[in-house]
Amino acid sequence: MPLLSISYVNFRNIQNETLDLNSREVFFVGENGQGKSNLLESVYYLAYGSSFRTRSDAEIIRSGESAFSLRTLFRKGEDDADSVFISLESSGAATKKKIVKNGKSIKDRKELVSTMPCVLFCHDDLEFAVGEPERRRFFVDQCLSMFDMYYIDLSRNYRKVLKSRNLSLKQQQYGMLDVYDLQLCEFGLQIQKKRNDAIFRFNQIFATLYERITGIDNVSIRYAPSWRTDSAAIPQKEEVMEILAGKREADRAMATTMSGPHRDRIKFVRNGADFVATASTGQRRLLAILLRVSQSIFYKQATGKNPILLMDDVLLELDPEKRQHVTALLPDYDQLFCTFLPGEPYERYAKSSTRVYKIENGGWNEIQKRQ
Repeated sequence: MPLLSISYVNFRNIQNETLDLNSREVFFVGENGQGKSNLLESVYYLAYGSSFRTRSDAEIIRSGESAFSLRTLFRKGEDDADSVFISLESSGAATKKKIVKNGKSIKDRKELVSTMPCVLFCHDDLEFAVGEPERRRFFVDQCLSMFDMYYIDLSRNYRKVLKSRNLSLKQQQYGMLDVYDLQLCEFGLQIQKKRNDAIFRFNQIFATLYERITGIDNVSIRYAPSWRTDSAAIPQKEEVMEILAGKREADRAMATTMSGPHRDRIKFVRNGADFVATASTGQRRLLAILLRVSQSIFYKQATGKNPILLMDDVLLELDPEKRQHVTALLPDYDQLFCTFLPGEPYERYAKSSTRVYKIENGGWNEIQKRQ
């Protein structure tokens, strides 16, 4: 079911007040720097309470202002809709964020996740293929966090223990390390098991898609957990405690925790060899895009629900034939938002019900009416 509308106050450089989104497909067409990505960012922000473009909420406020707000309705059924309101006030270095869902204040952003599940396609996705290990871990964690609230809590608890353990190592106060190791082991093993299961299921989707588009077979994702033994992909609790004990001196010397889920590796392989190292730029870019397609399908299989797809200029990076193949592979979705430059053949992807807006200087005018 689609969003009905979004109302804006001082969000980025957006000039208009309300955007009508009551269509299954919505296209934003405009030159670079006119505000197309800002509109996708607003949808994402309402879905997750955070931006995909910055970690500083204050940067989202329109220049010269001290606060912004967003408001939307998301239809759940013919006569039922969720309302979400988010506001942010900034005063110097301090910010105050307020999130309200259906008239009730939310203290934890995870309560938003199931309301408007969005899958974002953007240029930075290439980092999942060629970036640092942290970015690949982030992608897998994001896939799980879209529907598994327990995984969100697990990740938070693990990071909290890891921070405390690293502080003890840095300050050379080792009295609590045994306690921290037990907690790290408890939360970390659960994270690794969930990651391992997710990647196994994910491979069943991704490998098939990649071969279908490129003709290259046997490309898959390999999970290499930091805690591992020769006997199994995921070790037992006693084995992890032995690993942590064996690395204790190295941890002290480096003043940080050298093993655990925060150091897991995720690789793309073909017939056992590193695929990314020899892949062309086009093959890497397609890999990143198909990861997002797979994420959408994975979410659908895990929940039975359709996601919202946000596609920020990603079709630009493919030749016309690949564009058609990728769009044909998109799973069922509640709503699709795409950005295009004026010269792109967006009409080729539009339907009779698609809303098409021309974006200029943070404002918009509808250039294709729904029929």
